[in-house]
Amino acid sequence: MSEFARIAGAAGLPETLRGGVVAVGNFDGVHRGHRAVLDEALAIAGGRGLPALVLTFEPHPRSVFAPHVPLFRLTPAPAKARLLAALGFDAVVEQPFDRAFAALEPEAFVRDVLVGGLGIAHAVTGYDFHYGRERGGGPAELAAAGRAHGFGVSLAEAFCDEGGAVISSTRIRGCLAEGDAAGAAGLLGYRYTVAATVAAGRRLGRTLGYPTANMALAPETALRHGIYAVRLRRADGSLHDGVASFGRRPTVEDDGRPLLETFLFDFSGDLYGETCTVSLFGFLRGEEKFDDLEALTAQMRIDEAEARALLSDVRPLSALDARICFAG
Repeated sequence: MSEFARIAGAAGLPETLRGGVVAVGNFDGVHRGHRAVLDEALAIAGGRGLPALVLTFEPHPRSVFAPHVPLFRLTPAPAKARLLAALGFDAVVEQPFDRAFAALEPEAFVRDVLVGGLGIAHAVTGYDFHYGRERGGGPAELAAAGRAHGFGVSLAEAFCDEGGAVISSTRIRGCLAEGDAAGAAGLLGYRYTVAATVAAGRRLGRTLGYPTANMALAPETALRHGIYAVRLRRADGSLHDGVASFGRRPTVEDDGRPLLETFLFDFSGDLYGETCTVSLFGFLRGEEKFDDLEALTAQMRIDEAEARALLSDVRPLSALDARICFAG
């Protein structure tokens, strides 16, 4: 199998990947609802021996139309690409999105991007997918365009959870804002995972017996501040369990800059400058301000014990979760 590719725009697609089956959408989160579209594209591509591609848009269209409103992206482009690669796609085409692109007539989007750029054999989208100026193209128009240009079209219906509610990125963001890591994982189909470079901090944790790997997440990350049981993956692929604090460290400082600080169990080493991922397995408690460092350290010992207990019996939620959080 060829190496997974991230391609900046349809015009840059290699000839070897033209004529494929293309899943089209934003897919922020690559959650269980999205996989109704993605799995259909993979199945068609596999059955016909064609490349399996994803066409998405960067930056997220909401950031273009409402730049003043912070957008908590569940999966920034690099994270989304890692998930799509793990699912088995050959490439993701990250189509540059701006107001000029949004103003393309629906027919121009089909002609220039889908046909001219990608040379698609088949498109798979959600039932509510719209495209082109003022969202003038919809499922019916895409199907008609497929007949005119010689490509097939499949539409995936909305995917609901076990309670009958539609799974959406908005619901998942709500879970994470409440600290409901387990609820978010149930909707995603895998443990919510962040990636960042480990930076040097004040090294206070080291003096307390709890050295931490400090990671600054995107300012828009609307994750509840608190303590989580986590699993960290190093750049070399090795996995390490730990307990992490996300917040502003109210006992020792409050500079308004949230950090993810992860203490790894039974680990000694230098992670500075290394880009790691951290997957959230469970929420232990909210962020608190303690009277002194002794009280903080006592609570950290409790947090460590609870996190060890939680992580001792975890199982993969799906094949994707197994690849992200369990496979070394």
